[in-house]
Amino acid sequence: MSKLTIDQLRERVHGVVVTADDSSYDEARSVHNAMIDKRPKAVVQCANAGDVIATVDFARENGLDLAVRGGKHSVPGFGTTDGGVVADLSSMRGVRVDPVRRTARVEGGATWGDFNAATYPFGLATTGGIVSTTGVGGLTLGGGIGYLARGLGLSCDNLISADVVTADGSLRVASEDENPDLFWALRGGGGNFGAVTSFEFKLSPVKDIYGGPMLFEADRADDVLRAFAEYMKDAPEQLGAFPAFQLAPPLPFIPADRHGDPFILIVACWAGPLEEGPQALKPFRDAAPVVAEAVGPMPYPALNSAFDGLVGPGLQHYWKANFVENLTDDAIAAHVAHGPKLPALNSTMHIYPINGACHRVAPEDTAFAYRNASFATVIAGMWPDPADNDKAIKWVRDYYQATAPHSEDGGYVNFMSDDDKDRVRVNYKGNYERLVRAKRAFDPDNLFHLNQNIKP
Repeated sequence: MSKLTIDQLRERVHGVVVTADDSSYDEARSVHNAMIDKRPKAVVQCANAGDVIATVDFARENGLDLAVRGGKHSVPGFGTTDGGVVADLSSMRGVRVDPVRRTARVEGGATWGDFNAATYPFGLATTGGIVSTTGVGGLTLGGGIGYLARGLGLSCDNLISADVVTADGSLRVASEDENPDLFWALRGGGGNFGAVTSFEFKLSPVKDIYGGPMLFEADRADDVLRAFAEYMKDAPEQLGAFPAFQLAPPLPFIPADRHGDPFILIVACWAGPLEEGPQALKPFRDAAPVVAEAVGPMPYPALNSAFDGLVGPGLQHYWKANFVENLTDDAIAAHVAHGPKLPALNSTMHIYPINGACHRVAPEDTAFAYRNASFATVIAGMWPDPADNDKAIKWVRDYYQATAPHSEDGGYVNFMSDDDKDRVRVNYKGNYERLVRAKRAFDPDNLFHLNQNIKP
């Protein structure tokens, strides 16, 4: 087969093909992590599944690296490449809700903000992320941890089917009934197996929630973390909550003289009856005095977008992560020692609970293997000034090295950095060999390798 040229690619797709000769090139090649500055040969702004097929064919036939981009949030910058081609799905953002069947069909470039805007009017939701600008695709393919996970399971646990463009340019349906091995691998295996052009999710009744952030003095972090660890073992599954270290942003509910000070936070999301919310959050309030808070009834999408302003585009990003089975005394001591030393207002550390409904899925039932873990920790270095790179990266690494001995070997693939590629096997634990077999079946030449890569 003769190689497609850029001009032939332009003729074949309905969307726009952007190259270095175009005035929109710099905008088209940019991604969320400002530390990533790559120059692809072409960015294909796909309008539909046919455009994705054409882009996959173009990359394969020309022997080019292929990056698949959804929400652009990949910390390692897997949504772009030097000299290769980008299948940019970010224009494919449609969401169609079936309120009778309680399902949603979501295009591959949609964000959780798009998803929530479509499902909220029906009083329905599924587990999304913590930030609404995150792509539905990237989050789901890595597993999908969010506020609703304890009650509803991971995002991938709510996936019914997916339309996938595989390396040979075929569009396949993946579900329990069609291509079940591909469906299994997509639920946690990342972008290794193809470009997903649409997802079908199961929805559950969630509309308004009771929650928000509560700030406690940093010197009470030990008390807050202990209370969190103990309570979340058996807390009602309608409760999603995570502790965070954070420099106080200049928000109206925080005293002005405390802006910029380090705090330990609890960010809570009670998805049960609103009148039960105060009681559900009481164990956190009992742990230590609350300095400031923005807690109350609110639409679920309001909480899901509450932190968007802190993590906008243009920041430098460097993250580390581990799963945790038990938050031990030694682990808490390591968090207390390193958490308050945040290098920037945007940086943070979160400990997400992933018990409850997440534990009712067996480790071998999806590619997401750490069903024994109770928590997923992320140390998220985010800062605006490249001059601070060395200082901020050191904070993340020092913090990670202090907590890793008290954690599982593996971590959540969506939180991994580019220098974590040697951890892929332990991130998938007992599921790794089955993932390799799926990779050989659907991408034997490793066209989809710009990810936390499972080598065929």
